[in-house]
Amino acid sequence: MKNQRLFLKGNQSLWRRMSLSVLVLTVGAGAVIWLVSHVNLLNCSQKSATSSLSSQSVLLLNNNHVSDDKSASAVTQADGLSKVIASLEQQAQDQIRRWEVPAEFEGKTLSEVKLPGKEKVIALTFDDGPNPPYTQQILSILKKNNIKATFFLVGENVKDYPLLARQEVAEGHAIANHTWSHSYRHFSLDGATHEIDDTAALIDQTTGVKTSIFRPPGGFLHNGPADVAKSEKYFIAMWSADANDWKRPGVPTLVNNLLREVSPGGMALMHDGGGDRSQTVKALPQIISTLRNRGYKFLTVPELLEMQDSELKRAMPGVLSKK
Repeated sequence: MKNQRLFLKGNQSLWRRMSLSVLVLTVGAGAVIWLVSHVNLLNCSQKSATSSLSSQSVLLLNNNHVSDDKSASAVTQADGLSKVIASLEQQAQDQIRRWEVPAEFEGKTLSEVKLPGKEKVIALTFDDGPNPPYTQQILSILKKNNIKATFFLVGENVKDYPLLARQEVAEGHAIANHTWSHSYRHFSLDGATHEIDDTAALIDQTTGVKTSIFRPPGGFLHNGPADVAKSEKYFIAMWSADANDWKRPGVPTLVNNLLREVSPGGMALMHDGGGDRSQTVKALPQIISTLRNRGYKFLTVPELLEMQDSELKRAMPGVLSKK
């Protein structure tokens, strides 16, 4: 009976640990749909799940017909599951490392990367979310087209819509810091630090991702948060092509705004939050189709940086590695 209590107590802990480990590891896999539904179960119905576990505990504790052999088997299963989850957590951390910024770009500000030759790659980026229903709609379009993008998250919105932030990570997208409040005002040092650090902490707590990329709201570099981000070695990601979708200019104009500014190695700016983004949702398939017809491939911002970092190391072997 004591073994049964241990098994149930262990399972409660394992369920909590599984929510992050399985989340990150299912990136790009066919199990994402399963994952999202279970993440909803684990997080939106935590009280219900806990109650269910308690009920199971009562039933098992009052079941006088369970043999000692079955108790031992239950503990063995729990031990085995614990080892599996430990392995999953390690793999999750390995996956998260893929989003780390190369040392060469720490504290740097860029709107595009310079690549040799005619490599046509671009990063699609979306600001101000997560924000239903537009974030889900954009994620659906990206998934259908097998594209990974970069989402710049506002802390207040992550607090309100944590499952959307987790879905972005689960589906293989990069996520980054876009301040807590998305304010353009000038901040004190303490206020600016709150905007960066509290957002980073919540993103980490919610998704397991430690962000190292920052984009200043409105592109403002001198009102406080960008300076804090630089001091903390964030890469400051600006943009080279702007859809100006926040103005809601109409789908044809929105598409033209972005496409006329696109260039290889660039970062294309759109929004999934901050208001009605239905025009962005309608324009996105046409933007993707046109860019593909032009020969473009789609990367996340971290992948763009990794590509340039690799090229720099090839051009100057041994130099960057000594920094």
